[in-house]
Amino acid sequence: MPSSLISTVTRHQDHMPGDLTGDAERLITLAEVLDRLPDPRRTRGRRYRLGALLVLCATAVMAGASTWAAIVRFAAGLDPVLRERIGLVRGIPRTSTLARLLARLDGDALDAALGAWLQLQHTDPLTGPVPADAPVKRDAVSVDGKTLRGSRTRERRAVHLLAASIHGTRAVIAQRQVDSKSNEITAFRPLLGPLDLADKVVTFDALLTQHDHARFLVEEKNAHYIALIKGNHPTLHAQLKKLPWSEVPLMDKTRAIAHGRDEIRRLKAATVPDLPFPHADQVLQIVRRRRVLSTGKLTVERIYALTDLTMHEATAAHLAEHVREHWGVEALHHLRDVTLREDASKIRTGSAPRIMAGLRNTALALAELAGWHNHAAAVDHYRSRPDHALDLIKPTT
Repeated sequence: MPSSLISTVTRHQDHMPGDLTGDAERLITLAEVLDRLPDPRRTRGRRYRLGALLVLCATAVMAGASTWAAIVRFAAGLDPVLRERIGLVRGIPRTSTLARLLARLDGDALDAALGAWLQLQHTDPLTGPVPADAPVKRDAVSVDGKTLRGSRTRERRAVHLLAASIHGTRAVIAQRQVDSKSNEITAFRPLLGPLDLADKVVTFDALLTQHDHARFLVEEKNAHYIALIKGNHPTLHAQLKKLPWSEVPLMDKTRAIAHGRDEIRRLKAATVPDLPFPHADQVLQIVRRRRVLSTGKLTVERIYALTDLTMHEATAAHLAEHVREHWGVEALHHLRDVTLREDASKIRTGSAPRIMAGLRNTALALAELAGWHNHAAAVDHYRSRPDHALDLIKPTT
């Protein structure tokens, strides 16, 4: 299990991004990446290495810990050999030690390091695009925001994060804290700027559907986009809605029965010239028909989107899958809120809410890389076998 992660990172020794390029031949484990983050503490009086404390926190979060006290209890219950392997050679840290450290830690540096490392796990520089006569489905990244509801205090609004995640995975490869949901627009470019998005598809919701964002992706990042259009763009939305959709043939249809719902999705795509949006080539109409199995309640929703991808660059099935996987980011949020108890978390000081969110993202991604599809079962497993969680963060081989 951990050996697959090691071999993947080893192949990326010449591709380590940003501040991780130094001494790249040694940076093959997440533990080493965490140990190289800037330490906010004064040198005098340090009792524990920064990397050891962050490895402890990451391992504990994989086992379901959601509070400082839970992390310390997790450390206290570890076998002494495991504590030594983590790097806790001078006993167990106090709850206040962890709280102070994570409140002062540089959230941008942590998210950049975690995102870069996780992106490497899902990229192999030894493989390239496979030539094909028909269009090949491109890799895609979704951009979406999330509010940490439990971080709200009387003096401060809840922490809001904007993140980019790889479609079809639980890997969050970039994350930034913004003042509020409305500030997602200004954070879009700084979030995606450091990422290699060449020939990838970026999907985003209506709030982020901005002319500047489309130009940035196509002209500066050599990427593609699928932008959802809703009521906050009334003129454009009305124009797309008035197109003669009844004359456009159905191009893709999928059906899924899950979570107590029977959902049918239909997609139509039409090439429309002179669209009032940068580089837009096709208009998509997605119709979602949902029926709740227990009550029989039926809802029908029509959604419109624009993309710069032409009919020769992506099939209708590819476009439908990109849109469906964009909505799949809500499943990631659900796991953080329910399984990892993010909504219930009362961690509120300084950078700590954001740091914990980054560790939860990492826990979900690592469990998926290890083959877990049910994260609740993964938490139960790592709670009883913390050595397996540590194998993913700090392998012995």
